[in-house]
Amino acid sequence: MPASKDNALVLLSGGQDSTTCLYWAIDYFDGGTVATLAFDYGQRHRIELECAVKIAATAGVAHDCLPIDTFAALGGDALTDSAIDVHADLGPNSGLPNTFVPGRNLIFLTYAAAFAYPRDIRHLVIGVAQTDYSGYPDCREHTISSLQKTIRLGMDNDITIHAPLMHRSKKETVELAIALGALDVMAMTHTCYNGKRPPCGTCPACQLRAKGFAEAGAEDPLLTNS
Repeated sequence: MPASKDNALVLLSGGQDSTTCLYWAIDYFDGGTVATLAFDYGQRHRIELECAVKIAATAGVAHDCLPIDTFAALGGDALTDSAIDVHADLGPNSGLPNTFVPGRNLIFLTYAAAFAYPRDIRHLVIGVAQTDYSGYPDCREHTISSLQKTIRLGMDNDITIHAPLMHRSKKETVELAIALGALDVMAMTHTCYNGKRPPCGTCPACQLRAKGFAEAGAEDPLLTNS
């Protein structure tokens, strides 16, 4: 059953997944107010922030961006350090891809919950998935469930974190976007880790996106409109 007339905050990066989640939220929270929030964390693919603004405007929802440059100061990952090759398989010590930004989703959701608190928003929506993903531990269902419990305790607030893509493959995510009427909006999104537009087509993010569209039998509007 849709959470009608409830207010929701979508973490909108400007990418394919978060944009799909935005349109999911507009449909799911029918009658409620949906807003979006992006984070400027020093990412090398900063073009995604411009995309988020355009996507929110197209969807007709309010949009804010919070500046948090701590990740860039910490360094050590390919998404905030241009000297690190995004095509390298593993980062130092962790065994995870070097595009893993330690704690990113944990921090994002905590800031989003703090942003939502004075605005009486009880629902957060994030585009993480543990199917067809890069192995990031902060994209897993048990991580999100645990964080939801922690936020509820720490803020004494009955916040709910929705991850509508959690068990969807990239193919199924594309199919969901089509079902929600959001396919054309994908032309505005950005996925490339190298921050290129048209996308580089070779980084892990580009390859995973291409795989999803190919398996769904759909053309990617980002490529056909670039």
